[in-house]
Amino acid sequence: MIIGQFCDTYPPNLDGVGRVALAYCEGLKKLGNAVYYVGPNSPKVGEAEELNTVLSASLKIPTELHRVGVPWISPKYRKKLAGIPFDIVHAHSPFSAGMEAARIAKKLNVPLVATFHSKFYDDVMKITHSKMISRTVTNSIVEFFNKCDAVWAVNGGTAEVLRDYGFGGKILVMENGTNATRVPREVMERMQMRVGFVAGVPMLLFVGQHNTKKNLDGVIQACAILKERGVKFRLVTAGDGPDFEKLVKLAKKLGLENEVQFLGFVGDFEELTALYRMADLLVFPSMYDNAPMALREAAAAGTAGLLVAGSTAAEDYRDGENVFVAKDVTPEAIAKRIVEALPYTSKVGVEAKKTIPISWEKIMEKVMREYEALIIEKQGRIRSIS
Repeated sequence: MIIGQFCDTYPPNLDGVGRVALAYCEGLKKLGNAVYYVGPNSPKVGEAEELNTVLSASLKIPTELHRVGVPWISPKYRKKLAGIPFDIVHAHSPFSAGMEAARIAKKLNVPLVATFHSKFYDDVMKITHSKMISRTVTNSIVEFFNKCDAVWAVNGGTAEVLRDYGFGGKILVMENGTNATRVPREVMERMQMRVGFVAGVPMLLFVGQHNTKKNLDGVIQACAILKERGVKFRLVTAGDGPDFEKLVKLAKKLGLENEVQFLGFVGDFEELTALYRMADLLVFPSMYDNAPMALREAAAAGTAGLLVAGSTAAEDYRDGENVFVAKDVTPEAIAKRIVEALPYTSKVGVEAKKTIPISWEKIMEKVMREYEALIIEKQGRIRSIS
């Protein structure tokens, strides 16, 4: 099978959605398929040798780390893409990547699958502060998904977000996977030295885009409360983002220079897994994220996560059993739940490892069954018309 995975990010500027698209490419390739990663180029990196890539020209998005593809001004890209006889295409974004996937699907008369990952209304509101613009964008998103042969969401709560936007069609829940990663001793030792790891001092960890929409500022403020109450801890953050400097300044303003360490972007997954294994608790009280990869990756390393009640991210888990759930997004509620969680992180981490991760191999087997069914259905419709 020849498959196109269309995404609006490309290494090294991968967000969670980009990492999912990359995992699809890697997993489907292992099953014997020819898989192409189609997205915007990055001036920081060339095409990855282990991937079949088709990269268009791109422009920097103001206030964001990501770049937006501009395929209509990329003749080399369009020529290369036109020469690939795709059997099915899969869009991980309704924007530039989605429009390109839809164009190719229509041209080749092959199925178009699209996964709904993100709360786009919230994204647009943060940038524009306009309900009218945000609603207009979400209406156009719904129009895109209405054109697809199959619409997937990463969990039930995410599907409900798309329904709230106005989509009335069928939605299949296709969860994200994660794989356990071995960490060589030298990598673990290197990362322990990098973070100044001290046995007996609880290590809190945040992994993800450094953006206030993810409530990392609330985590830092919660750390100030912990320090004031005499709780021993260290917070380590891994990631970059538009609010990185703002968050560093906040930690300094609150007198947390010795308690909070910002590592910046950590692109090596062995190094990232070492951080998960060192951590006592992944602190991720975001109302924005739907199905955070960091939670699954931490669980695969035996580390429990702290989420927030009412978030889409927390809907499938059990407070005090395989995750910890703060009652509110406030710094006070986060600090309180951290204190309550610390004596039980090992126990809950063991249960998280047993119950949360699903291997990408199992996910890809399900994906392949769905792809094959869609191709058969599409071919049947074409024959009936002709």
